[in-house]
Amino acid sequence: MIEIGLGSVQSWECDVMGHMNVQFYVARMSSSLPALLASLGFGPRQCRALDVELAPVDHHIRFLREMRPGEPFTIIGGVLGVAGERLSLYQEIRNTLTGAAAASFVTEAMMVDAERRNPLPLPEPLRAAAMAAREALPEHARPRGLTLDAPRPRPSWGEADRLGLMLTQQAAVTPAECEHRGLMVTRAVIGRVADSMPNLVAKTRGIDRSVARSGDAALEYRLVYHATPCQGDLLALRAGIKAIGGKSFTWGHWLFDRETGEAVATSEAVVVAFDLDTRKAVEIGPELRERLDKFLVPGLSA
Repeated sequence: MIEIGLGSVQSWECDVMGHMNVQFYVARMSSSLPALLASLGFGPRQCRALDVELAPVDHHIRFLREMRPGEPFTIIGGVLGVAGERLSLYQEIRNTLTGAAAASFVTEAMMVDAERRNPLPLPEPLRAAAMAAREALPEHARPRGLTLDAPRPRPSWGEADRLGLMLTQQAAVTPAECEHRGLMVTRAVIGRVADSMPNLVAKTRGIDRSVARSGDAALEYRLVYHATPCQGDLLALRAGIKAIGGKSFTWGHWLFDRETGEAVATSEAVVVAFDLDTRKAVEIGPELRERLDKFLVPGLSA
């Protein structure tokens, strides 16, 4: 593993929970990826010369500890493997002073045409460099609350209707969610999920998160990307609960292009009920469990 990024948590990257929002973990991960590719001989200039870029297809993320405003961090990264035309890459955010891991990312990615986003074969020099640089996945980055089976077929709006998934967020893609060509950036997908949470909590528990002293903290995510929305596209998020445990429960989130009815991304998220005063997970009590049971959707997955 090599150092591929350094930075610090900014106050504007933190949310009502008082720690860095999930979308900014992904943003920081995305901004460190070019350094990892450069170490394999495919830095930004080389990619621009070939008019290609590496696009994530599948993400597995574990959030291992909170990151608070002002915290200095270092990002390390490496290659886990090559399978067909996909690269499996690893990134980890650590506290610079203590070395404690805050989050881990496993990214399945493929090369695409930068303009049309069509899949391309991996360039042989990149494949060879990646094969020579392979590292083992750290134990703390392995799936814990999720099973990383093959993704489900791309769902439709009609399927979400049949399953009774609730609408939790809807808005057109804004310029702030896009890169210079008007394509939606990766962090904006999980950002939509984060933006949905206050409405989701209001609908499922009758709680206003702006005044409550409790909330939900994400432990683990899996995100599968099906398409790249453009600025102005109308997106809508639907959600349901996959499973409920002692302290944690698993949400399924499907993000749709509202015009076409096709999913642009799907995700699963393991979250815990979180006390904002003690900064600890708490047991799901009988009253909350009864409320959540109403939103269970057996077989829901990414």
